[in-house]
Amino acid sequence: MRTACGQLSRPTHETWQHGGVTAATHSSSFPGGPASADSADAVLLGLDPEQREVATTLRGPVCVLAGAGTGKTRAITHRIAYGVRSGQLMPASVLAVTFTNRAAGEMRGRLRTLGAGGVQARTFHSAALRQLQYFWPKAVGGEVPRLLERKIQFVAEAGARCRIRLDRNELRDVTGEIEWAKVTQTVPADYPVAALKSGREAPRDLAEIAQIYGTYEQLKRDRGMIDFEDVLLLTVGILQDRHDIAEQIRTQYQHFVVDEYQDVSPLQQRLLDLWLGERDSLCVVGDASQTIYSFTGATPDHLLNFRTRYPQATVVKLVRDYRSTPQVVHLANGLLNQAKGRAAEHRLELISQRETGPDPVHAEFADEPAEAEGVAKRIRDLIAAGVPAGEIAVLYRINAQSEVYEQALADAGVPYQLRGAERFFERQEVQKALLALRGAARSGGNDPLLDDVVELGSQVRAVLSSTGWTTEPPAGSGAVRDQWESLAALVRLAEDFARSRPGATLADLTIELEERKAAQHAPTVQGVTLASLHAAKGLEWDAVFLAGLTDGMMPITYAKTDEQVEEERRLLYVGVTRARVHLTLSWALSRAPGGRASRRPSRFLNGLRPGSAAPGAGSGSADGRAPRGRGRRGPALCRVCGKTLTEAGELKLMRCEDCPSDMDEGLYERLREWRAAQSKEQGLPAYCVFTDKTLIAIAEAAPSEEGELSMISGVGGRKLDRYGADVLAICAGQEVGAGRPDDA
Repeated sequence: MRTACGQLSRPTHETWQHGGVTAATHSSSFPGGPASADSADAVLLGLDPEQREVATTLRGPVCVLAGAGTGKTRAITHRIAYGVRSGQLMPASVLAVTFTNRAAGEMRGRLRTLGAGGVQARTFHSAALRQLQYFWPKAVGGEVPRLLERKIQFVAEAGARCRIRLDRNELRDVTGEIEWAKVTQTVPADYPVAALKSGREAPRDLAEIAQIYGTYEQLKRDRGMIDFEDVLLLTVGILQDRHDIAEQIRTQYQHFVVDEYQDVSPLQQRLLDLWLGERDSLCVVGDASQTIYSFTGATPDHLLNFRTRYPQATVVKLVRDYRSTPQVVHLANGLLNQAKGRAAEHRLELISQRETGPDPVHAEFADEPAEAEGVAKRIRDLIAAGVPAGEIAVLYRINAQSEVYEQALADAGVPYQLRGAERFFERQEVQKALLALRGAARSGGNDPLLDDVVELGSQVRAVLSSTGWTTEPPAGSGAVRDQWESLAALVRLAEDFARSRPGATLADLTIELEERKAAQHAPTVQGVTLASLHAAKGLEWDAVFLAGLTDGMMPITYAKTDEQVEEERRLLYVGVTRARVHLTLSWALSRAPGGRASRRPSRFLNGLRPGSAAPGAGSGSADGRAPRGRGRRGPALCRVCGKTLTEAGELKLMRCEDCPSDMDEGLYERLREWRAAQSKEQGLPAYCVFTDKTLIAIAEAAPSEEGELSMISGVGGRKLDRYGADVLAICAGQEVGAGRPDDA
């Protein structure tokens, strides 16, 4: 249904849980599809109404506002496939553009499965480089300059030539400033003014960075090299100056699809405009609430201004979330409900299509090592309960936070992998395995390893057994386990490939692996993923741990302006929406054991975590009931001696640790027994029900009504709803459940 302004109206729903659509199932690395069906309409089977509208709207500008987990890749790949198979689009005339090699590789795989294998799916840089290499001899003459893949060494040399010493962190940050300047089309002389105007947090004096930037550019010219940003700049320059070449490209590509459109930079938008010319056969897909790369020059303005630029555009909203449970989606929506700014005005309220799951866990720890140990223990419990290690991730704000989790997981005997470390296809064991598979494919039936082995998966297992793969993983962690995990990932990929393409041969698989290697589209390694929140964009796991969520880290200290703080909120939103089922949010009150508990949970969790008040909350609530959080103003005082309280444990008890307690010991023991039963029944650590300190506070207060119980720190609205009746019954000396109706 469309509104008067041409946008889809929000689907009606009575709760935030289900929107009346069957829950989605997890797709494999090679998603199945109706490629074998003759009818183009077969491509539309299984799409929800909004996805179907995306798939069938093939003409004119189309803007798809797609929330996290709503099946945007499915919608746009089925759109392309429907256009190709219905004869409305020629495969070679379509260019689908995204931002990572992994996403482009996934898109190509889906299009092949759907019968649209001739469509080009590339990153902006890959598409531009291909055009630059083809047209350079005609436009410029001679050979294309060599591509500089890692610019940091040149930046270091440029700094040395300017007699500016850069430490390791400054070197990385100055390189980032140069990249930002180039994608915003800022030349060295203009960098200081542009950086000031944009509010950049520069790592060095702006004039020094401009000097290094200019020297870096001169070094490249002297050595006949270009970097990735130059690829875009030079392609833009050729298309602007050579109308004949621009027309040749426009003749080739007549239909464009751009994924993650909220992340385009001014330079990428300029290239897209030149590809399009005067045409409007463009479909863009994005979500302003997932804009997290503004430091690289990305801006959601192009997405938000799309209908201003194209008033006749078709706008479709995808809000049915097939990834996450209602509990995860509810938290994600709550996070954005507190957001401000232009992107927040266009936020999408997601509606989960999955069955109910466990509530997100909010966990507070005394210090960072304790937090890491608590996370590792919970991960070990999840693995024991059947959650694969490869379906678990620990996400943090900055890479420096990973070390304590690496140590904790190693101590717990849990395998892990660092995302952003050595590329999968560059690992020695993977290169050796690919060589062995190619050799076996060439020799065919003459390879003794393949005697009496017919099925593709079995052939791969037989070949890789010669390179170190075994049916059972080696004990412990470390390099040997890492190597085994890499080979196991290749085995699983081969099994997926065989299921998606019955009759495929070992030679077919080696071609697939070579294409994945070229695109850096790595398979999943079975270890817990450790990654920064930025690196997690576009990924998802069954269980996600968002760690280190304290003010100063989330939002990060250097987020000063309102817009910078809002981008930090969006970054946390991206982290939350990576989780399918299990979500844990944790923070530590101090950095090291014995340190002062001066940290506070992230302000973004106010009103969302149990026992916290929403930002700007007053003394009452909308329905007239007393607030469930404490909402105290001014200092908290010990109820025994009157001293000002500062430590978290003391604030929970509302007394000094060394002041006498009036706790009812019998009540405390009954509460502990009840908590143990709840913990066992729900499969949660005991502290996730109530911490020891909260139980002590309850036993000391012995509340007789809900209002009194709600005033105890650690008893938030959700826990009050879930456990309040039981706790009050225990405090009254009654049997749990007596005198009240069953939950059913």
